[in-house]
Amino acid sequence: MPSQLLEVRVAAFADLDARTFHDLLRLRIDVFVVEQACPYPELDGRDVEPGTRHLWLTRDGHVVAYLRILTDPGGVARIGRVVVAPATRGGGLAGRLMTEALALVGDRPCVLEAQTHLVDFYAGHGFTVSGAGYVEDGIPHTPMRRGA
Repeated sequence: MPSQLLEVRVAAFADLDARTFHDLLRLRIDVFVVEQACPYPELDGRDVEPGTRHLWLTRDGHVVAYLRILTDPGGVARIGRVVVAPATRGGGLAGRLMTEALALVGDRPCVLEAQTHLVDFYAGHGFTVSGAGYVEDGIPHTPMRRGA
């Protein structure tokens, strides 16, 4: 029986090896571009910013969940690209990912643009709706904020 060892990894872009960055992008593109049928420029330039932290979970060496933490003006943290591999959904990985991310963010204010059907999930992590909903790439989104 294979092990189910879950590892938490975090790195700046400069510390990612090519294979790991490929695997992270593959998961993002497979879900956000292909599964959700949203042809958009996934590589937006923010992955390489010095303040960006890539946070991901691996199970037996395979990337199963990912998010990135950006630094917006004023030091506000921005969580984005939250994704869980389809085969591992429903196992609490998104919650684990958010818990790890918020530990890294600490007491800084933090924002995100939630897909609207996930507002309650993010509310469970201390986020509140901070503005009017909108549609991006055909998917309803809601801005949310945690902290000051």
